[in-house]
Amino acid sequence: MTTKDTLSLIFAALADPTRRNILTRLSQSAATVGEVAELFEISAPAISQHLKVLKRAGLIERTTNAQWRTLTIRTKPLDEVSAWVEKHRREWNQRFDALEEHLKTMTIKEEQ
Repeated sequence: MTTKDTLSLIFAALADPTRRNILTRLSQSAATVGEVAELFEISAPAISQHLKVLKRAGLIERTTNAQWRTLTIRTKPLDEVSAWVEKHRREWNQRFDALEEHLKTMTIKEEQ
């Protein structure tokens, strides 16, 4: 899978507030599926679907120990998203700085 495809999966997963809340909970500590489900007033199949999206995006890891399914957050994909955003933020800031300089030059020329 290409980086662009991976980023698309991650951004799509992060687009939903329920999934972001699940990640917020897991950022505190690992939790069982039941512990995560208790936080939301939605059906078990809906929680399961949200977890599948997060897993497909690589944002969570699911382990099974006997009857317990434990969820943990994976931060590497979030680091990739952060790096992508920061790269584009720098590029846009450079463009805005260039535009600002151009506008200053134009204003000075008009004033002369």
